[in-house]
Amino acid sequence: MKPEKIITPASCQDDHDPASLPPAVALQRIIAAITPLADTEKVGIRQALGRVLAADIISPVNVPPDTNSAMDGYAVHNSEVPVEGTRDLQLAGTAYAGKPFPHRVVPGQCVRIMTGAVMPGGTDTVIMQEHAEVHGNSVRISAGTNAGANVRAAGEDIALGEKVLNKGSMLSPADIGLLASLGSGEVNVTRRARVAFFSTGDELRSIGDTLDNGQIYDSNRYTLYGMLTRIGVDILDMGVVKDNRDALRQAFAQAAATADVLITTGGVSVGEADYVKEVMEEIGSINFWKIAIKPGRPLAFGKIRNTWFFGLPGNPVSVMVTFYQFVQPALRHFMGAREIQSVSLWVPCISKLKKRPGRVEYQRGILERDAQGRPVVRKTGAQGSGILSSMSQANCFIILPYASGDVEPDTLVEVQPFFGLV
Repeated sequence: MKPEKIITPASCQDDHDPASLPPAVALQRIIAAITPLADTEKVGIRQALGRVLAADIISPVNVPPDTNSAMDGYAVHNSEVPVEGTRDLQLAGTAYAGKPFPHRVVPGQCVRIMTGAVMPGGTDTVIMQEHAEVHGNSVRISAGTNAGANVRAAGEDIALGEKVLNKGSMLSPADIGLLASLGSGEVNVTRRARVAFFSTGDELRSIGDTLDNGQIYDSNRYTLYGMLTRIGVDILDMGVVKDNRDALRQAFAQAAATADVLITTGGVSVGEADYVKEVMEEIGSINFWKIAIKPGRPLAFGKIRNTWFFGLPGNPVSVMVTFYQFVQPALRHFMGAREIQSVSLWVPCISKLKKRPGRVEYQRGILERDAQGRPVVRKTGAQGSGILSSMSQANCFIILPYASGDVEPDTLVEVQPFFGLV
């Protein structure tokens, strides 16, 4: 008697594969395996944007260095401010930012002061210029200004000896300005990771080549280049490698000799010409090669000698999903960053989303405001793993959990904005 159905292994079309790791577990295994770089270098602060701090930054100065005025007005001692009515004070001179008033202010006097100017000796309060009347060398002030008003204390922003930036911080524009405010022209950062990548596939051609029947242009190397550039790594593009065991062995050996990390696209599924996993098992080790996500189930993680290996799927959207969810956090961790995962938020979804339980899905969405001004998200349209335009149109991932089914309009969903990924 013939069997009622063909018995087949789990495929990328199946919603559940017991051999696939949950994505959170996969990322935990990646992070646990990879030891962060210990190599550091000193760079100018203008070259440090996006780099990872190799040591805590301790302030060598107070910022601001002196007690100064927070606005234009008149510097007085608080005892001169009348409890009621008005009082006339003698104008003793002017204090400018960068050019302090050289004398001590005595009772009955005040000093015209500009924003940022050092408070003259004998003063502790600034009367706003709008709250004073000037009559020649006499300044009339009135009640209502509290002691110490409109004054910035020395060290109010940053105190001498204070830790201002933590080791592992990825330096932002604000951090660069903060370092400049300390007088720091250089900073120690972790060296950049050296990342090699290549695509596999006999059907792939580079830009400029003529396409024959069945051939396509390789887009994956270009999206990888863009994503890696934004992370801030040293890049080695190894081009397209044929679906050939010997060619793959040679490419793996070249990458292992020069790179900290190797990323490939394609060749990690179960097709007859998919040799990446097979060759990796011969010359290196594989930690895992399937994750319970859609798109992007066939993702291999392993090591060739001292080089970490990520074998991404071949479909363009799967490449970007797996890179953002696994490779980018791994590279950040490898370069010593403390914060490696991007933030997400929950917003109403105004589209109906199709999904079956069994995998975490990363659907492409557009985060926007509706007519009432509230944040909402909608899908970009067709969600196939080969539809790269869905990523180009999108500005976020809509993350649907493992057990989720179809999503009805106005349901709250988790959204991961792209601006948090790059």
